[in-house]
Amino acid sequence: MTLTLSRRAFVGAAAGSLAAAACGSPRRTPPQAMTIYRDPSCGCCEAWAGIARQAGYEVRVVDHPDMPAIKRRYGVPDRLLSCHTSVVGNYAVEGHVPLVDVRRLLKARPAQIKGIAVPGMPIGSPGMESPDGTRQKFQVMAFDGGGRVSVFRG
Repeated sequence: MTLTLSRRAFVGAAAGSLAAAACGSPRRTPPQAMTIYRDPSCGCCEAWAGIARQAGYEVRVVDHPDMPAIKRRYGVPDRLLSCHTSVVGNYAVEGHVPLVDVRRLLKARPAQIKGIAVPGMPIGSPGMESPDGTRQKFQVMAFDGGGRVSVFRG
């Protein structure tokens, strides 16, 4: 038995199915805004920004000639410095932090910390990938407004 639908019946059925699916689906949240401050000559910062975009963040890259001033503004302790400083959800994210840790930070929203960081520029961290797959061990550190540092993820 063959069922034949008119174009009008087909379009009406399809629209009804789409409306029903839309009503039952969770509401999509807009992408989280992220500002990345970087020295204009740094290329790895662009690589990290691309990874953040792929992870769904709405990224704005700002070239800034005085990165030490940016790091002071956001309270990044000297021992945690890296090449770029990002701001997302009222937190500072210093350096090549894996985006899974940024998501964990934004989900937990701990009031006692000001940001997280991967000090230096470890080979194999996001944006610092090596063609041969070399990876240096690194930790993601948390810092508070008083300059105290603790392990966020070891």
